[in-house]
Amino acid sequence: MIRVLVTGGAGFIGSHFVKLALRAHPDWHVVNLDKLSYAGNLDNLTDLPDPRRHEFVRGDIADHELVARLWRDGFEVAVNFAAETHVDRSILWADDFIKTDVLGTFTLLEAARQFGVKKFVQISTDEVYGSILSGSFTEDAPLNPRNPYSASKAGADRLAFAYFATHNVPVVITRCSNNFGPNQHPEKFIPLFITNALEDKPLPLYGDGRYVRDWIYVDDHCAAIDFLISHGRAGETYNIAGGNEVENIEIAHRIVRQLGKPESLIQSVKDRPGHDRRYSLDAGRLAGLGWRPQRDFPAALDATVDWYAQHESWWRPIKSGEFDKYYTAQYGTRL
Repeated sequence: MIRVLVTGGAGFIGSHFVKLALRAHPDWHVVNLDKLSYAGNLDNLTDLPDPRRHEFVRGDIADHELVARLWRDGFEVAVNFAAETHVDRSILWADDFIKTDVLGTFTLLEAARQFGVKKFVQISTDEVYGSILSGSFTEDAPLNPRNPYSASKAGADRLAFAYFATHNVPVVITRCSNNFGPNQHPEKFIPLFITNALEDKPLPLYGDGRYVRDWIYVDDHCAAIDFLISHGRAGETYNIAGGNEVENIEIAHRIVRQLGKPESLIQSVKDRPGHDRRYSLDAGRLAGLGWRPQRDFPAALDATVDWYAQHESWWRPIKSGEFDKYYTAQYGTRL
């Protein structure tokens, strides 16, 4: 049985990857390390394929003793999803981002260096490049993070490469565009707008709403990571893109139309500091290896809207309490 470490595997993307891994690799035993912060949710892991090959460990990737104890039994593959990821939170308080995204990644890399691993996949983000008004970023573009979240991810990204260059840890770095799909925390743009519309609450659109993001369905992202575990070259970075560049305002209109809600719910709010205008990735390096996304964006977005409409028991508890307090502080009113 091949032992695989997945960190942050109770989160949005990580939980989808755990399911794919168990489904696609009958010879994998997945150790899932997650500290269950506000974004980690064991309900994301209730329908696992063959749960006997899944071992959940609650803990922090920055805990050196815990990580070393787990690694002593050996891992052939490690995939690091664990991260603080919400830009707005990083603007208000960056401490947790540095601890998890940088120090936590360092702790994992040290264990990989000490105990060995055949492939270490560091999940980065397109946001490390900063904004681009025309054209697309290749993997060789300079990094220009413009908020504490993207800066923490850029630090982890370069630290991972340094462990390849210095210690020959077989690192592969992935930089993906914006993900969407079921089980995404409702602080994120698409699920926030879907769930607010379902509750007939305002959809808080930053500025003029003309910010452009490239969107990829979460299962496509996970499939790309799985592909790179086998086909990615150590020391290499790979952009993962959906090829779906859409303005935020267009997505907002699609959501209210599908749910039959009035467009008056879409309300402009004060823009956030350092808001990047456009992200765009050139994923030609990955395509050259033979991988491309499979999901059609409009159909996948419609399916995502339907999922939230049918799973209110999943997101309603998350949107109460601490989450509402956060948005009250952010916007001065409950959403």
